[in-house]
Amino acid sequence: MPVFFVCAGLIGLLAVILPANISRLRRQKKINLGDGGDPEMLAAVRAHANLIEFAPLCLLLIYFVSDFYGFRIVAGLSVVLLVSRALHAGGMLGVIPQGRFLGATGTTLVLAASSILAVLAGLSLKQF
Repeated sequence: MPVFFVCAGLIGLLAVILPANISRLRRQKKINLGDGGDPEMLAAVRAHANLIEFAPLCLLLIYFVSDFYGFRIVAGLSVVLLVSRALHAGGMLGVIPQGRFLGATGTTLVLAASSILAVLAGLSLKQF
């Protein structure tokens, strides 16, 4: 479980860094609201938005299944999610070639796997 908490914390820090980048770009490009039609600003906003759209659900599902599956599965899902989110952000910001594709693929796989594991865990629970 410590790997989960470290990865969740690092994803949280990524959720601090990405809007800081947006603020930096807003000052630099003098864009007060929205993306101002600027492709770099749009990419920065979408990189942050995509993290906020996917990371919380993935982390929640991984946490739910942590009581039912072993350390390795939880740690593996957590690390893949962290790496995927970093790759995606780097790809969106033009820093990591193919990062957007690799990050989106990894995130989708984590979301699918943790969802399936949650369903299987739920089906194995007994009602009183």
